This record gives sequence, structure tokens and C-alpha cells, in this order.
Amino acid sequence: MTGTLWLAWRQQRLLVLTGALLVTLCTIWVALRRADLIGAIDGYDLSQCKGWNGTCPPEAYGAMSESNTGIRILGAIGLALPAAIGMFWGAPLIGRELESGTIKVVLTQNTGVRSWFAARFGLAALSTVLVSTAVAGLIAWWWAPISNMIDGVYWYDPYVLGASGPSAVAGALFALAAGTAIGLLVRRTLPAMGMTLALVLGTAAVLTFFHRDFVTPIDRTTPGMTPKQLIGSAWSAGYRYLTPDGRQHPLENCEFSGEQLRRCMDEHGFVGRVHKVYPSSDFWTFQAIDTTVYLLLALALVTLTAGLLRRRLG
Repeated sequence: MTGTLWLAWRQQRLLVLTGALLVTLCTIWVALRRADLIGAIDGYDLSQCKGWNGTCPPEAYGAMSESNTGIRILGAIGLALPAAIGMFWGAPLIGRELESGTIKVVLTQNTGVRSWFAARFGLAALSTVLVSTAVAGLIAWWWAPISNMIDGVYWYDPYVLGASGPSAVAGALFALAAGTAIGLLVRRTLPAMGMTLALVLGTAAVLTFFHRDFVTPIDRTTPGMTPKQLIGSAWSAGYRYLTPDGRQHPLENCEFSGEQLRRCMDEHGFVGRVHKVYPSSDFWTFQAIDTTVYLLLALALVTLTAGLLRRRLG
């Protein structure tokens, strides 16, 4: 290992090794907890536990509840990981060099701006991918045996939808790119860290808030007062009333049940009810959307950073 890559390793090895240690400890913890879970639920038929309408043997339910708590904790770590990477790795990556003036020393060692940035950001990006992939994989691995179980963690919960799968890795890369770009623009590490935190959390909040606007839910229509189809593991997007011409009306028109509901539906001319839901298969649709958005933003920020570096230091 020589040249700019060696320099990048020397400057970032503490972060790389710290990340590797934390992932190792997390893996051991998850492996032990998951082994306890598998031992506790082994021999039970869990097919009836699926969905909000499921029923479970008390012993299996207790073991799953305990694991759900751990999965939520690990999911919270996964959700916080991109912000931590952006703040503590991305923001100082270039910003600290500019703030302290050490960039001038680096560039006098026959090191070009392009090769220096490529090695420095490349090592950070590789480490980010490995760490975020490991955490996302551990969440999915622990959750898989008890996925979408009654009172548990469902596919649309942020602990799974936002902290596992390719979108979690793409989000971490976006955070790294955002921190790097902000560090270059601000040239002061602490303000850059704060701005990075705000941008990363703000972007995640916008994606989460508009999730349902990106995908059209399916309609489960039941005629008249026919009992509604059980929701199972689907993500509910609300109910509507249906008129003979196919129009859908808000639920607020008839907030009753039983005989009162029947009379209300007759008065308004409603002939059925519609339950809008996102099936569990939409997990990959949401993942694809988030991953695409994060990767495009990351690419734009890296391109911006490289261009500004060439203009200012090249």
C-alpha cells in the first residue's frame, strides 16, 4: 500500500478499525440473541402468528416479544448510522484538512487533488458500504424468523424498511457524500457536522413522509356490510365508502358500526367499503425508490465535491 491510498489509510485507520470492532461486537450479540430465539420457538407452528389477526402459543409469543425489543434497538442503531457516518466521517474528511491547513502539506508531496480525493473518499465509501451492509444484514437476519408476526415488527416499520435492505446502504453513502460536500463548502468541522445532521435527517424525514405518495395502494372492496378482509401483514392506508358509480368517499361520512352503520350507508347511497392497503411485496418497491433517490443524491454530491476541489485546489 503506497501513495495516496497509504495516506488515506493512515488518516482514517482509527475510524475503519473502530467500525470493524463495533460490527464484530454487534454480530456476536445478534448471533447469541437469535440463537436463543430459534431455540425458544423451535417446535411451535408459527403459521397462525402471521399478521395482526394472528394467534400464538404463549411461550413462543413471549420469546418473540423479547426479540422484537432487540430488533427495534438494532433497527434504531441502523437508522442512526447514516447520520453518524455523515457527521463523524464525512464532515471532517476534507473539512478538517481545510480548517487546519494540512491540505497544503499533502498537496506538496507530489499528490494530485484528484488522486488524493479519490483515495480518501474511496476508502471511506468502501468502509461505509461494508459497515452499513453488515448492520442491515444483521437486522434482516434476526427479524426473518419472526417477520410480520402479531404485535411484532412489520415490514413497513422504520426499523426494517429504513434500516435494512439496499436503501440503508444507499442512505449511508448519501450521508457520507453530504458530509464531505458540506465540509468542503463550510471549511469548519463543527458547523459542518451540525449541517450534515440536519440534511441527513431532513432527507430521511421527507422520504418517510412521502412514502405513500410514491406507490398506489391496492383496493380491497367488500360489498355492503360484508365483513372486511383481515389486514394480515399489509400496511393500511385507510378506508373509503363506495357509491354505485365507483366513486370513493371519506370514512368520516359514516363513523358508526352495526345497525347505525347500515342506516348511514343507505342514507348516503354507499354500496360497499374499500380498504386501501400496501401488500408486503411493496417492501421492495419502497426499497427501490429510496435506494434510487439516495444514490442519485450521493452521485450529485460527489460530482459537486470533485468539481469544487479541482477549481479551488487543482
